Amino acid sequence: MTQPNVIDEEDYDYESLPPNFSLIQNMAAGAFAGIAEHCAMYPIDAVKTRMQIVNSNPSAVYNGVIQSTYRIASTEGIFSLWRGMSSVIAGAGPAHAVYFATYEAVKHLMGGNKAGEHHFLAAATSGACATIASDALMNPFDVIKQRMQIQNSAKMYRSMLDCAKYVYRNEGLGAFYVSYPTTLSMTVPFTALQFLAYESISTSMNPTKKYDPATHCLAGAVAGGFAAALTTPMDVIKTMLQTRGAAQDAEVRAVSGFVAGCKLLYRREGVKGFFKGLKPRVLTTMPSTAICWSAYEASKAYFIHQNSQS
Repeated sequence: MTQPNVIDEEDYDYESLPPNFSLIQNMAAGAFAGIAEHCAMYPIDAVKTRMQIVNSNPSAVYNGVIQSTYRIASTEGIFSLWRGMSSVIAGAGPAHAVYFATYEAVKHLMGGNKAGEHHFLAAATSGACATIASDALMNPFDVIKQRMQIQNSAKMYRSMLDCAKYVYRNEGLGAFYVSYPTTLSMTVPFTALQFLAYESISTSMNPTKKYDPATHCLAGAVAGGFAAALTTPMDVIKTMLQTRGAAQDAEVRAVSGFVAGCKLLYRREGVKGFFKGLKPRVLTTMPSTAICWSAYEASKAYFIHQNSQS
């Protein structure tokens, strides 16, 4: 009797996804990774948003991660640190599914899946393409998230849908995408730097590219922190654009794009203003990318193992 064609896991090339690793499986792994990443570090992300907002009211200025966390929890309630997370859950799954599916597809087309070889151009291009696709889907959810993270947002929005209706009714559809060019100016280099660093570190630590949780976790954390620090200035401007509709400051409300935001921020706070929220951004990103890559690679390994048994 003929035995099933079972692939020996030791001989299975972990990174050679096609044809055994389908698009649906790739997207499922990415969706799981995205939700795990965002939910785990959400409270620190909320603190980052508060610290980055340009505000002329001293009572609404936040300094320091610990001090800001305590202040928000003590004055608005501990659960206010998770306010707006429903928007992340709704958007992060589909967006990360598109993100990783695009990344793997482009990397495969560019020949970046060969074991023991590092492909600089394939890694950077794959990351950039993945970001452009996923951000187009995620941007409206990110706007809603940040609107719900601002001070006293509970008095303005009852829920994610209520916030979306309010923004659309008062500012129009454009409000959900006014920050998209700025978002891309941040996330394209962020993702290219992250994927480049991740592929470099993981290839150096694990030349055979077999599944190794410690490698994926460490490489993901270092790559994420490195990319986050370098792209903080664009993140500050993105926050300004996404929260301008709720600002009391007339000049902030009038900001129409990236250049206008840079001019206002520089005039108000100088160069240091472009690095507001650097610490919580790096603190959020390092474990988030570690979780994201670990969850993604684990999911990928699981699907590959299932395919090898069939």
